[in-house]
Amino acid sequence: MSNGTLFVVATPIGNLGDLTDRARSLLREVDVIAAEDTRRTGTLLSAIGSSVPSLSLHEHNERARIPELLARLEAGDDVALVSDAGTPLLADPGYRLVRAAAQAEHVIRAVPGASAITAALSVAGLPTDRFLFVGFLAAKRGARREAITALARETATLVLFEAPHRIADTLADLADVLGAERPGWVGRELTKQYESHLRGPLGELAATFAAGREPARGEFVVVVAGAQGGGDTALLEADALLRALLEELPASRAAKVAARLTGGRRGDLYDRALELAAAAD
Repeated sequence: MSNGTLFVVATPIGNLGDLTDRARSLLREVDVIAAEDTRRTGTLLSAIGSSVPSLSLHEHNERARIPELLARLEAGDDVALVSDAGTPLLADPGYRLVRAAAQAEHVIRAVPGASAITAALSVAGLPTDRFLFVGFLAAKRGARREAITALARETATLVLFEAPHRIADTLADLADVLGAERPGWVGRELTKQYESHLRGPLGELAATFAAGREPARGEFVVVVAGAQGGGDTALLEADALLRALLEELPASRAAKVAARLTGGRRGDLYDRALELAAAAD
């Protein structure tokens, strides 16, 4: 008996019509489906007339499930791996299973399809020659701002996911750390009935959500332009340094230290430190 195949199957991010014919056929024909949430996948399977049994595979049980799924592959069963929506492993569980299957020399096949990442990039109107997917930023403000500061010098377009109850705060932090004029785009409920797109400077996007002019409901993808040019990078570096120093020092001392470390003008850095301190308050 030959070993089975592990199929990594992309499912729709909203619109059922985005399920490919190949994925539809496989989800009817494999022996078992490993699903992030069997209830959500069950709705999809019912819609396409599939009676294939499914078992859960999520971040809390993936390690424990791997031996069972490897045994099924060894016995000749074909296994489909799916996430709640989109392409598995992209901000979803599954990489441990794929890695284990590869180490066991099982056949692994991609069944490509919908992805919120590529869907957002295709309509955001920002450069796509280089992009960096950063997933979800930290929930706590301090850790989130630290992560954004680490990305300030990145020249690739940034793509991130965000929860509805944090979208306003995250946009505010992005605008504050990266600059209010940095171009951005926010997509809500992509491919679904209430899909919406907003594009503009980060400061304007943040203000829109802060004022409640856009509903903070559904699933969000945020795309942000990368840092442009050496001058912008130098300013971003100085801002990041000043923010860190202002946590421990008054503005005058922070400017003095920053001038020593960056070679910038102390007066300019002091003025900027005052602006950053006022914004933080």
